[in-house]
Order: sequence, then structure tokens, then C-alpha cells
Amino acid sequence: MANDFSKEVRVMFDRVLEGFDDATVISGMATVTNTDGTTMERTGDTLWFPMPYIMASYDGNDASSNFKDVAQLSVPATLNNQKHVPWILTARELRDLQQQGRLVEAAKQKLASDINIDVMNKVSLLGSVVVARPNAATGFDDVAQADAAFTEQGIARDRRVMALSPRDYNNMAGNLAKPQTSGLDKTATAFEKARLGDVAGFETYKMDYAYRLPAATATGVTITNTQPLSYVPKATDDFPGQGKLNVDNRFQTISVNVTSGALQVGDCFTIADVNSVHHIAKVDTGQPKTFRVVKVNSATEVVITPPIIAPDAANPSTLQYKNVTAAPANGAAITLLNIKAASVNPFWQGDAVQILPGRLEPARDSGLSVMYGTTDRGFGLLMTRQGAIDDLNTKYRIDAFWGSFVANTEMAGIEIFGQS
Repeated sequence: MANDFSKEVRVMFDRVLEGFDDATVISGMATVTNTDGTTMERTGDTLWFPMPYIMASYDGNDASSNFKDVAQLSVPATLNNQKHVPWILTARELRDLQQQGRLVEAAKQKLASDINIDVMNKVSLLGSVVVARPNAATGFDDVAQADAAFTEQGIARDRRVMALSPRDYNNMAGNLAKPQTSGLDKTATAFEKARLGDVAGFETYKMDYAYRLPAATATGVTITNTQPLSYVPKATDDFPGQGKLNVDNRFQTISVNVTSGALQVGDCFTIADVNSVHHIAKVDTGQPKTFRVVKVNSATEVVITPPIIAPDAANPSTLQYKNVTAAPANGAAITLLNIKAASVNPFWQGDAVQILPGRLEPARDSGLSVMYGTTDRGFGLLMTRQGAIDDLNTKYRIDAFWGSFVANTEMAGIEIFGQS
């Protein structure tokens, strides 16, 4: 076939697919949801995923006034990341196929790193359950705080994962390597391989690199009632000229006053007298609800996650999805948690973090040699080649096309150390 690859190149590409999964440690912890190329093209590369229903219950036998509408929320997922690694080989260089092998291996490493960074950054900036520790990482107690934050809010106890920066991971391993602090089996693996394994209900992994969250700069921050202080979830909304469209309920715009400095993307905070609740039982955890700044519209307006959903009998959806004890008061103080720059250690449960592998379709009759491959975890890679008769050079490229998203920011969080 005119647009086919030689056997040697095909074997090398197969090796790329074998090694690619080994290099996607962080993204490999996320759930991979396969997509159909035709469907994605027709929907603008966006799919909406339904969130689980959460229902409200009432006292007594008389239900006559309790029949209310229910809201089925959904979240969008978009194929919005494409990375490629291109290179050229001359006719002389092509005499040594080892050159191709080295370049393909390097391309694989870079694309795997790109996917890892994308997933890590998404969770690091959108994970809303924040555990800020005053000192350096020590071990079990640190992970146990993340477990407590999840459990008291009703997050399922299975499939919990935590990714730790190299220094935080090794600090924990150093503590577990002491016989007086852990069992013999855990001590041996911590001492010999600096491996933590399953700690306090989380399967832990060591990252090569971590997102670095800068220290907050804003002081004297309060929330104001210029925007609604409590959010009302809704499945759809009317958009001019478009009709009813789905609504992304993971975010809320709030207004603030800042004495000095400015809020920035990634800032973590609590609001005075606003506690978290168990998402099913709706009981007060006794702990302040944590929030993240995901976008800065102006000095006095920011977008946060999760939204502040306080109970309101006039809006049944707030009874379903209530996540705080009460709406904040006008002028309530905001306390920033990231007081010092730190490496971010993301954690999440189950399907909260997802990846959508995509597929590119270059024209087969365009003179390109085209080869597709899918790794065991569902990542699609495209390798193309094109030769030039004028100088006998050959161009190569490997492309990765994917999307990643945090389906529920309240089922994902971060732990940061040294916040004292």
C-alpha cells in the first residue's frame, strides 16, 4: 500500500503504545471514558454526563405539600487538548533506524507528560476539599485528615486515590519506615522502596512533579451580597435564541471586597459561619466548608467551586443538593488557607476525575502515511509521515487528542503542607 509504514516503523510504534501507559502514572489513576468520533464531531466535541440524584426526605405521614420538582444535574466534558511532537529525518539519518526509535521514544515521553500535567493541573485547581497542614508531611495523620474530610461529607470510601509530590511522599515514607510507627510489612516497603501503598483508605502514588500553588496575596477579604449569596442548582436554563440548554452547576460567581492584594486562581478559602454538611444526611460536620477560586473576573468578582448551596424551601433543588449549613452573611469574612507557596497533592474518589480519549482523522488520500494506535488505558495516538522529493527529507509527527475534566469538584481535593 502506498500509504503504509514499513515493518520496522510499525514495530517501533507498537512499542510506543506499550510504554505509553507506563509513563501515564497520574492520568492512569483517572477513569477513561471512550468516545465515538462521529458523535463528538456532531456535538462540538462536548458530552454531558448526568450527576447522581440526591433526594430530600420529610417528617411525618402527610406528604401533600412535599411533592416538588427534582433537578437532574449534569456536567460537560470536552475534547479540548491536542498535542503533537514533530521532527524531520534526512535521507542519510534514515540509514540508521535507531534514530527513529529514539525520537519516537522521546515523543512518547513528552506526550505522556502532557497528559499527566493536564490531569494533575485540573485536580490541583478544581479540587475543592482542601486539607491545609501546618507542618511538613509526616505520614498517616496527614492522609487521615483527607479521609476524614471525605468521609464526613459522605464521599464513597472505595476507589480513593492520592498523588503526592516527591518530597511529601518521601517524608511520609520516612515516618512509616520506623518500626515504632507501622507494622513490619509496611516498614520494609517504606524503608527499602520509599513506597506507601494504601494509607488511611487512599491508594497513594508518587508524582515526578507537582503543581505549585502560590501563596495567597489578598488580605481583608469579605463576601458581599452584590451577587446572590446562595446558589440555586438547575438542570437547564433559557438562553436567548437557543432555547433550553444544560447548565454546568459546578461553579458560582460571587462578589467580594478586598482590603489589599488580590484573589488569584487556585486560592483556597473558608467563609465565616459556613460549615460543610454530609451530602446525603445533610447534617452539620462541624467543619468549615472549603472553596476554590477558579476564575477572577475583576478585583471584586470571582468564580468559585463548589457553589454555595444553602437550604431554601422555595427552591426544592437546594434541598436536594444542599452542601452548607447556611448561606453566608453579607460582609462575612473569607479566610484564605494557602498562606504559603506549596506543592499540591491532589486526591479524589472514583469517577470524579475522567479522561476522554479522542481520535483524529487525516485524509488517507492526502499523501500522508497514517497509523493509529490505542493504549490499554484508551489513549489514542496518531502517527503520520510525509516525504519530500526536493530534498529527500521526511517529516514525522505523533499526535495525542484528549479531554479531561473534574466531574464533581466536591469529590476531589488537595492537601498542602507548611501552611503556618
